[in-house]
Amino acid sequence: MRARRPVVHVAADVLALVAVWVVLVAPDSPNRLTPLALLRIPVEGLALAALALVLPRRGRRAMAVLVGVPLGLLTVLKVLDVGFFGVLDRPFNPVTDQGHLRSAVDFVRESAGSAAAIGSVAGAGLLALVLVVGVPLSVSRVAGVVARHRRWGVRSVTSLAVVWTVCAVLGLSVVPGEPIAAADAGRFATGQVSATAAGLRAERSFDSAVAVDRFRAPDTADLAGLRGKDVLLAFVESYGRVAVQGASSRPVQALLDAASQRLRASGYSTESAFLTSPTFGGVSWLAHATLQSGVWVDNQWSYDQLLSGDRTTLSRAFGRAGWRTLAVLPSDRGTWPQGEAFYRFDKVYDSSRFGYAGPGFGFSSMPDQYALSAFQQVELAGRPRPPVMAEIDLASSHGPWAPLPRMLNWDRLGDGSAFDAVHRQAQSAETLWSHREDVPAAYMRSIEYSLTALVTFVERYGSDNLVLVLLGDHQPATIVSGFGGNHDVPVTVIARDPRVAQRISGWGWEDGMRPDSAAPVWRMDAFRDRFLEAFSGPAPSSSATVPVPPRQP
Repeated sequence: MRARRPVVHVAADVLALVAVWVVLVAPDSPNRLTPLALLRIPVEGLALAALALVLPRRGRRAMAVLVGVPLGLLTVLKVLDVGFFGVLDRPFNPVTDQGHLRSAVDFVRESAGSAAAIGSVAGAGLLALVLVVGVPLSVSRVAGVVARHRRWGVRSVTSLAVVWTVCAVLGLSVVPGEPIAAADAGRFATGQVSATAAGLRAERSFDSAVAVDRFRAPDTADLAGLRGKDVLLAFVESYGRVAVQGASSRPVQALLDAASQRLRASGYSTESAFLTSPTFGGVSWLAHATLQSGVWVDNQWSYDQLLSGDRTTLSRAFGRAGWRTLAVLPSDRGTWPQGEAFYRFDKVYDSSRFGYAGPGFGFSSMPDQYALSAFQQVELAGRPRPPVMAEIDLASSHGPWAPLPRMLNWDRLGDGSAFDAVHRQAQSAETLWSHREDVPAAYMRSIEYSLTALVTFVERYGSDNLVLVLLGDHQPATIVSGFGGNHDVPVTVIARDPRVAQRISGWGWEDGMRPDSAAPVWRMDAFRDRFLEAFSGPAPSSSATVPVPPRQP
């Protein structure tokens, strides 16, 4: 037993040293998390070891708390950054992003059930506790080892300091962008302070932006250019620029080109461009709010603030002008009081409102084709009615992109149980994600499905009174889009009445459903004002032009 105690102590010392080392040099982005990134020398570690050599025992204990606890908290933030970069391709902001943690839990609950959500919360809480408690204990243990072995400590600190200085002067790196002479912890702490200050400034800036509303008065947008039209605002989940440009997107490109030709032959115009979304990889409701409200909503705090106010949205403007306004949210599994309170939708259709009796497909409660068909039957078909304005949030192209539905005969959809056989034959999410290299192709297939559902819906049910605004909400997650990409999403206006195309002729958008690399790019918050301007008041002359809003800086 006595022989084992030194071994246990040595193992604990080594484990504490490794823990402190990793905490100090581990990157905050998943694309940088490689074993080589850990083979660097943290200057903060050298400073801690030097302090341990000169401080008395009581001072080392104080150092373990005063340095270890903040370092543990910074490590929690670094873990959050890794998660945010992995999905949203941006770091976590401690001021404006706290609400996203709740949204992440809701996503797990809706995708994998309540047990998985509870387990994820428990696991995250345990990890945070381990870091906040374990890091100070590790700092204390390492400081004690250095103090007990003073001669070894002095030699080690001096040697590593010399190596650090030489590497810093020569700019040596283990891999590009990962210098051997590391100072990551200090920079990360400084970055968190800056991010907090930026978050506070963003809150003040957002309040100022929301206060300016050109269309607050009812008579500022009569939407005369759309009188009698059914206007559908259809968001295709994760439909980003990556889906229409690049070699991997050729099947989608071919689909869009063929659809453009068919629609043109049926008398429809199709005009396309790009919008820069405020979000990336997820958090779709930020894009919905930005497009509807005409203000930039790029975090959960801003979203909550917006929905607590009374800013004019597209749905409010249509409602004031005499349209029946609807939210079609076929994958929402709960009530959404803000739909009526803020957006002023006359009715909200969630997953329980369409009588779907078939299986769910990943995150999506029902296939897009079924949702569109059910919407057609309950709101558009037959009876005399006022014109409809609807926001339709389609989700079949939502990750994990498996199992994926396929198109069925529109006349045989019934209550959706026809999709049982499709679900049984479809690839499972577990199988797909066990071969991660296949995920981008699965994403493209999901976009093909959603676009096919929308285009065939227009071909089957469209009329001179249909106007469809089809767009993406954000780029897909980094596993498809990669890191450091843009936030652009395609947008297309489809209409058969030539007067609709005339109203937007000054926008400079491209003909067809597939915008190319030279297509105009607007910030998504510019759309509300441009849209309301274009379709309100008398029709512009054929020579009139409308200035194009600048791209997001």
